[in-house]
Amino acid sequence: MKVDRRLIVHFDWVLLGLILLISMAGIVNLYSTGSGFAPSGAKTLYMKQLYWFCAGLGFMLVAAAVDYRFIVRNAYWIYGAIMLLLLLVMIYGNTVHGSQRWLSLGPVSLQPSEFAKIGLVLVLTRYITDNQAGEAYEIRNLLVPLGILSLPVVLIARQPDLGTALFLVIVAASMIFFIGVKRKTILLFFSAGVVLLPILWFCLKDYQRERIFTFFNPERDPLGAGYHIIQSVIAIGSGGVLGKGFLKGTQSQLKFLPEQQTDFVFSVFAEEWGFLGALVLLALFLFLLLWGIKIARNSRDLAGTLIAFGVTAMMFWGVFINICMVLGVLPVVGIPLPFFSYGGSSMAAMMIGIGLLMNVSMRRYILQP
Repeated sequence: MKVDRRLIVHFDWVLLGLILLISMAGIVNLYSTGSGFAPSGAKTLYMKQLYWFCAGLGFMLVAAAVDYRFIVRNAYWIYGAIMLLLLLVMIYGNTVHGSQRWLSLGPVSLQPSEFAKIGLVLVLTRYITDNQAGEAYEIRNLLVPLGILSLPVVLIARQPDLGTALFLVIVAASMIFFIGVKRKTILLFFSAGVVLLPILWFCLKDYQRERIFTFFNPERDPLGAGYHIIQSVIAIGSGGVLGKGFLKGTQSQLKFLPEQQTDFVFSVFAEEWGFLGALVLLALFLFLLLWGIKIARNSRDLAGTLIAFGVTAMMFWGVFINICMVLGVLPVVGIPLPFFSYGGSSMAAMMIGIGLLMNVSMRRYILQP
């Protein structure tokens, strides 16, 4: 594959530097979660994350090298391949903690729902660029996007993984609202949501309802459903201004804090590095998001703008939901903190997203306006 030398000249080093800083901080944080009284398997998670990050760099470079216009032209094929993987999960997937979300490919386990986020951004970009009429969308314009969205949402919700399913809805809605939706259409969807809310409540599983009850009152079951949130808030609060120091967080090292490698990694970080450390991490995420918005604004075409905005929306909602979740502001829905939470599929998918951002960023210099 021949790469235009101008792409190398205009390589986005700022974006790469931000990802390196955030991801290395996440790997160091995972090392902390695997020390102390952690089981032997947890002690090597940081090394596995490092391997996935290195592999992710390769995925990033490939995603950056292939012209994003070619990727968008093949978005329906990419979407179809991911839907096939989601169907295979239902048939052959591994079940862990009651959820069937992973496919085993030899020594590697993949979670296709993470790649569905990237696939959704690409397929919506393809549809919108093919059908953009230059005016705000009405309900008739949204029927096909809703159909595109509904398939992965249903497949993922059946795993069950309601958090990721809702995440896809939020990302898709962000992209649609970015293009523009007429006010009466917004009111119609809002009214439909209010009417369907009681029906959706009865469709939830018992543990999902319990999470919502716990969100409003964690103390109703402090040793059961409310335990995660209570321990998370204690960990974050006990970090104070400067933190307890690396490997010195009592909630994490003594394993009072559950799921600290995945959902609650931020709680571990905040306990050890304190308010100032958490502020620095959030500043890095903010800089990353602003850089993504800058790339979207500077893109030379609609496809590049939508890809950059969609990937940035993925990162924003991942950070926002996870941080609010561990602070007890939102229910625990299992959304990982991008580049920070343990998970090979999440890391690989996000690095592909960064590659797409780089793709758009570099090609703004060589595409005709």
